[in-house]
Amino acid sequence: MPHILRSYEPRDFAALYKLDQSCFPAGISYSKTTLRYFLTLPSADCVVAEEGGRIAGFILSEENPPLAHIITLDVDARQRRHGVATSLLEALETNLALRGVRSILLETATTNEPAVAFWKSRGYRI
Repeated sequence: MPHILRSYEPRDFAALYKLDQSCFPAGISYSKTTLRYFLTLPSADCVVAEEGGRIAGFILSEENPPLAHIITLDVDARQRRHGVATSLLEALETNLALRGVRSILLETATTNEPAVAFWKSRGYRI
């Protein structure tokens, strides 16, 4: 079943928080307060991938054109390597470009080889 991309809705919060907790270890994953803070920023953009009524992943950014910052990209472990991250990133990049963003910054652990390879394959540089 293909995933559907849509904008974040407040009813998604619990599922996004749970997904972030499963994707990152303690100390890296966001607290409820911090995740809620980022999601409610006026400059935030969050795209959600849904498959079969369940959230498969999400990407969250904040922007101050011409710059943007990807806060997090989370994909359910069962949905990885199925194009979810690529679809989320492409949708976000399109949204940001339409609002005048020309450069996007992000952080990832340089020891996370799959993540580094993903970002490099999409044209991001260390």
